[in-house]
Amino acid sequence: MTLNIGIVGCGKIADGHIEEIQKLGCARVVAVCDLEPILAEQLAVRYSVPHWYSDFDRMLSENRLDVIHIATPPRSHLALAQKSAEAGCHVFLEKPLALNTSDGRRLIEAVERSGRKMTINYWYNFETHALAFQEYVAKGNLGDPVHIESYYGYDLAGGFGQALFSDDRHWVHQLPGKLFQNIIDHAINKVTPFLPDEPLEIIARAYRRRNLKDDRTDDVLDELRVMILGGGVSAYVTFSSHARPVGHFMRVYGTRNTAHVDYTFRTMMIEENQSVPGAPGRLLPPFKSSWQSLRQATHNARDFAGSRFHFFAGLNRLLSLFYESILHDTAVPIPYTEILRVSEIMDDISEQVYPAVLA
Repeated sequence: MTLNIGIVGCGKIADGHIEEIQKLGCARVVAVCDLEPILAEQLAVRYSVPHWYSDFDRMLSENRLDVIHIATPPRSHLALAQKSAEAGCHVFLEKPLALNTSDGRRLIEAVERSGRKMTINYWYNFETHALAFQEYVAKGNLGDPVHIESYYGYDLAGGFGQALFSDDRHWVHQLPGKLFQNIIDHAINKVTPFLPDEPLEIIARAYRRRNLKDDRTDDVLDELRVMILGGGVSAYVTFSSHARPVGHFMRVYGTRNTAHVDYTFRTMMIEENQSVPGAPGRLLPPFKSSWQSLRQATHNARDFAGSRFHFFAGLNRLLSLFYESILHDTAVPIPYTEILRVSEIMDDISEQVYPAVLA
């Protein structure tokens, strides 16, 4: 069976969706839609998609679609997902989940009520090194988690940052958490699997480090620090627009070993508890680290040679798992409880750093 895919929202990320879908043998994109007709038409022409629309209801009614990819701003996610589910479509959702957790919960309930499935694009967690880390943890090699550091760097000079700060009506300005809400789920979703299932203490602080130009003012903060405590586990989440080089990594301290997962360089490094005493014990770790680096570089080179090292390799894997869950009626790749918990933590952060927006 081949799944028929429709995409709503024809911005830059939609190109990545289509490119990865076209690499899979179980799905094909048959229709795209955007409120701006020229965006939909251009996307359809670029990828030879047979149908394009500026009316989502019309796309649903005129095509027999199995899955809808929603790549629009989060304010529209709930309504589009509800319509998709009512039309019998499964939902693949761009992050963040929704405008807030209340809407996110209603979204998931609508999908479940219709007997459909949904997942969200946490694609970094499905890259090869991230999956290897998950296997390492599942085998008990880490021990019990004690502390997690999740870091996400961002370059405001990039295309998205320039678009945001050149347009006072940009949709990110309308989010309760503004720039943070659009991005930090990539940092938070690394932490949530290690947090206990109990109430958490969350302390969030944010500030603006950039200099405003041309006497312009805006209320977008660009540096965020979050501390999370619960059940004997702590976590730090850092978002920085100014630290260089721009990084994206996680460090997990366990009772047996410590792991460092780098999502920029696609590596996983382990720091083991040293069993050799004295000076030799201090001498060996750099050699072990060098050996791990060489092994990771060799693995990445092998992936590169096999065309498995491309930018959206994690998205390709996530799509494959999600489509398999539809075709074979198996569990979705990301539990809904985990998606909702990420959203809840993001709501808490937004309430602390932008209290006036949510008052």
